[in-house]
Amino acid sequence: MKIVIASDHGGINIRKEIVSLLEEMKVEYEDIGCSCDTSVDYPDYALPVAEKVSNGDADRGILICGTGIGMSIAANKVEGIRCALVHDTFSARATREHNDSNVLAMGERVIGPGLARDIVKIWLGTPFEGGRHKVRVDKISNIEKEYSSN
Repeated sequence: MKIVIASDHGGINIRKEIVSLLEEMKVEYEDIGCSCDTSVDYPDYALPVAEKVSNGDADRGILICGTGIGMSIAANKVEGIRCALVHDTFSARATREHNDSNVLAMGERVIGPGLARDIVKIWLGTPFEGGRHKVRVDKISNIEKEYSSN
């Protein structure tokens, strides 16, 4: 599995923590920034992550900003992306089992590094259940295709 990870200025500390976790877990990753603590625009980091997941250059993506909200909104504009904003372990498991999420968004101003690590471990380790959930995910994909063709 290959992960692509990014943050804006509001998510640098949690991103560093998650990069360390990925190294501990021996998960292949690409860290695409940001490397500054001055204000940057979160869509500039969400878009490349979402595109890499959408086109198959990465299996999944992780995005971190202050709240995770902006990153998740931006990532979900890319066809094929199911970005879930997660701040608890139950949702981390559910979004993989039920929604087959392929991008995870978190907010550094909302959760601490220990919880972020737990969320990522669960999210990476939880398979998609398929079945009735696949029918629902397929419906989302069909909606996406319908609106992108208009």
